[in-house]
Amino acid sequence: MRVFMLGWEFPPHISGGLGTACYGMTKGLSDIGVEVCFVLPTAIPVSGPSHVQLRSLADASRIVRQRVSKALKHVEVHQVGAVLQPYGNEASYREAMKLLEEHRLHEFLEDAGSPLHALSTPGAAKGTSTIGGAGGMYHGNLMDEVHRYARMAVEIARNEEFQVIHAHDWMTFPAGLAVAAATGRPLIVHVHSTEFDRSGQNVNQQVYDVERAGVHGADKVVCVSYLTRSIVVSRYGVPAHRVAVVHNAVDLPEDEQFQMKPIGRDEKIVLFLGRVTMQKGPEYFLQAARKVVDKYPKVRFIMAGSGDMIAQCIRLAADLKLGRYVTFTGFLRGGDVDRVFRMADLYVMPSVSEPFGIAPLEAISRNVPVIISKQSGVGEVLNHVLKVDFWDVEEMANKILAVLRHAPLQKTLRQHGAIELRKLSWRDSATQLNALYTELTAAGA
Repeated sequence: MRVFMLGWEFPPHISGGLGTACYGMTKGLSDIGVEVCFVLPTAIPVSGPSHVQLRSLADASRIVRQRVSKALKHVEVHQVGAVLQPYGNEASYREAMKLLEEHRLHEFLEDAGSPLHALSTPGAAKGTSTIGGAGGMYHGNLMDEVHRYARMAVEIARNEEFQVIHAHDWMTFPAGLAVAAATGRPLIVHVHSTEFDRSGQNVNQQVYDVERAGVHGADKVVCVSYLTRSIVVSRYGVPAHRVAVVHNAVDLPEDEQFQMKPIGRDEKIVLFLGRVTMQKGPEYFLQAARKVVDKYPKVRFIMAGSGDMIAQCIRLAADLKLGRYVTFTGFLRGGDVDRVFRMADLYVMPSVSEPFGIAPLEAISRNVPVIISKQSGVGEVLNHVLKVDFWDVEEMANKILAVLRHAPLQKTLRQHGAIELRKLSWRDSATQLNALYTELTAAGA
């Protein structure tokens, strides 16, 4: 089985959970013998993951860099000249476009007769457009880049052999539909998040239309949780029998890491790690922090991440007189993420709407107790975490205090969380995906 996979994130370039999920899925698929051709927008450094080959757009037959792991089949990653930055800002978009122009990648495949013309942004090429709802702003001519990526994906697909197409999240859905139309291969679209998760009820109609076209045009829809599946069925009108659920997983650490003792210190550390946006509920974290500090002052709340609510959260922390109790780190990556998890006594994910949420799994893998909102899909696979409604800051504070004050509760959450985590595997998730691939290819045979 060979899969033509479309995604906008892959290590080492990760701005959210999708990159982590794509990496885990390709490793899992590789482990069970499935080959993956991954089409990634913009260049990625040569120090990529060990189970991938990097191919250039200018010469698709030339391997730019190859690092072979004997335990894994190869995943080919094709770099294409499109800028897909869902969490970027105007300055980062301009910088990325400048980089592409310097390499002349923007001149590839400018075909005005694209079958995706109906989804294009009217007049977008004449200026800067902003796409997105209240929960996430997409800057620059992003929709132009979505369709540029789609045209390039079609060109690559014409020179590749594969049996099924797998597209991740809305920005790659037009590419998936275009490749399916050009090749006749079955299409799976993978929903990691919806516009309702990102923007609440203030959805961007254009993004919603792209998502709806993708889920209705696909042969099968995969969701990361039953929570997301219910949204796809009820808000997008997809028949329930066409929507499957494949939960995300996490790479397990060495066994001894589960037994790591917390760092000894007087001040307890409570961690928020994620995008600082409406979807993630950072203001509820700060409101709960104020209530905790009133009863337990030897605590430090760390907000790790960036997003369109960061300035608002800094002002809120000041208004709540939390200045000495809250540390804003900005966006963290790589080893810094690992270090901040290992410092933490507790991880809190107060998301307003979280389709899945890999960060709690990562926290548990670092021996950190977890509190999640009841509005999180990861709650479907985790029982030994504390759960609270995102809006109930009084109860959130009570649960934070319970973990900080009671060592037996901490120990129970750590021990049982570690046991529960071992039941989750990217290999198992990949096996479920491969069964869907086989079902679709058999139906089309």
